Amino acid sequence: MPTRYVPLTSFERMDRLVDGLLSPTRGFPRSDRQIPVDAFQRDGRLELRFDLPGVPEDSVELSIERRTLTVRAVRPYAPAEGDQVFFAERPWGEFSRQIILGDSLDTARVAATFDNGVLAVTIPVHEQAQSRRIEIRHAPLEAGAHEVAAGDTASN
Repeated sequence: MPTRYVPLTSFERMDRLVDGLLSPTRGFPRSDRQIPVDAFQRDGRLELRFDLPGVPEDSVELSIERRTLTVRAVRPYAPAEGDQVFFAERPWGEFSRQIILGDSLDTARVAATFDNGVLAVTIPVHEQAQSRRIEIRHAPLEAGAHEVAAGDTASN
């Protein structure tokens, strides 16, 4: 089951923002959002696209355990000494997202690329599970045929 973002109330958000701005020793506000993802099927495979802008490629981890695909990433945030931070709304820190995969996917052949802040994951569908057209054969007609000549009458 994917992790879920639990939104804070407006008051809690404001409190965290004010704490971060006025009390730097308590830390900056951090948003605990899950990684946005698009999922679609194309040409016999599942395609997943995870948005990770500003995340260094070496801080992205991808794993599969049983049927659960997990993406973990870290977006660093460290203001320089002397910076006066007015807003810190972009999510930073550790993020993760879990996707439950169906039985029809071939998890032994997962491929992943990371380009321009997008993690692309491709998982083929098992050949046996792919949709295919089934030919319908028609049963042969078994009606007996006989000729009837004009003027023939059947007598019993």
